[in-house]
Amino acid sequence: MSKIPFHASECVAAFASGELSATEIAQAALERIAAANPGLNAYTTITAERALAEAGALDAARARGVAPPLAAVPYAVKNLFDIEGLTTLAGARINAGNPPAGADAPLLRRMGEAGALLTGALNMDALAYGFTTENSHYGVTRNPRDPGRIAGGSSGGSGAAVAAGLVPIALGSDTNGSIRVPASLCGVFGLKPTFSRLPRTGSFPFVASLDHLGLLAASATDLALAYDVLQGPESADPACAQRGVEATLGVLERGVEGLRIARLGGYFDDHASPMAQWAARLAAATLGAREVVELPGTAQARAAAFVITAAEGGALHLAALRDRAEDFEPLSRERLTAGTLVPAAWTQRAQRHRSWFRLQAMALFEHFDLLIAPATPVTATVIGQESFELGGRSVPTRANMGLLTQPISFIGLPVAVAPLWPEGGLPGLPILPIGVQLIAPAWREDLCLRAARALEQASIADARITSAAP
Repeated sequence: MSKIPFHASECVAAFASGELSATEIAQAALERIAAANPGLNAYTTITAERALAEAGALDAARARGVAPPLAAVPYAVKNLFDIEGLTTLAGARINAGNPPAGADAPLLRRMGEAGALLTGALNMDALAYGFTTENSHYGVTRNPRDPGRIAGGSSGGSGAAVAAGLVPIALGSDTNGSIRVPASLCGVFGLKPTFSRLPRTGSFPFVASLDHLGLLAASATDLALAYDVLQGPESADPACAQRGVEATLGVLERGVEGLRIARLGGYFDDHASPMAQWAARLAAATLGAREVVELPGTAQARAAAFVITAAEGGALHLAALRDRAEDFEPLSRERLTAGTLVPAAWTQRAQRHRSWFRLQAMALFEHFDLLIAPATPVTATVIGQESFELGGRSVPTRANMGLLTQPISFIGLPVAVAPLWPEGGLPGLPILPIGVQLIAPAWREDLCLRAARALEQASIADARITSAAP
């Protein structure tokens, strides 16, 4: 297994050169998963037969001279994506009795057409409502950097699977930070594209006006490689922007020369631990950011995002809450029930602030091309830890891991996360990563990814994927 690469770009190269067959790569990935998943609980379903069948078909295609862009790359998906023949759980036992999906979600179809090999479905917070993946029904997903700590959420299985070297790419969703939080806590790269950039058809919804689909990966190059495959409009998803593919892989090496970059201060400093502040300042210095700026109304934006999340999430599940409340996971049931009671006047005010806040961000982007902020306020907390210290006060863990991500997804901006690692650490304790958000104007994912790649090239950001076991 040691010769099997950990990065998607390396899998593609090994397959194209004939060094490895797709079947060899798939078998090695499945062996890694079988060895590590019992301790991590990243997967809820392993699709071994499918992965091997896809690999076999790919090997046959190579004999005919066919080599698609993600050829022989193992991947997995958060279990809110439809996988043909499997029930879409969305982390919730209440969905377990639903019929199996009749077809793959469009993003899975695109991955398959590009030659990627599906290895399974990944654990998550129930109904995507959480930041820790401590799932009462399907168990907690453990962080490969320290199995006693959370992987983040709600795409916790996705972050853990990539961080453990089980797959180089995992698909996830991000409503208030559900890709960026696990990317930060697990120490991998993540991308939340612009709202409506990727089609959401075939995925279980949470908050329709905030849900994004995206991915986590072992490197900035792997992010771009997969993101370029995933792009494009989808007729079945009217919300998906009718935009063509805007390739990012080819521009990665441009770096950040000529870009106007600033670090977000104010709210983003006030709600960040010293470690999170260190990460943002180091990234800013490395990328040449010369100014610290504030984004007006950020605290109110986070509050407004909470209101909209509660109201839309509660409304979506209202009928089931009335008829089958006992089947909901306790942690999400309470929050969804509370959401059904949010007054309409509150959501109207929240939407008004959303429009105003978007204008504040647009005004900043008249002067800057990229903004830098911490991704999480702290590093990964211990499993079961109900609160953490921030600014001299104790705050609840499950709600506040998204303190720094929630205001940005509220207005749909594209964000890449790059993982940074502190030097040293305390004796006997693992060194834990923490991510930075690289935020660009709408539709400029290329700028986010260029900045992530620049941090990687400067040896500041690194996923440190060297082993399949925690």
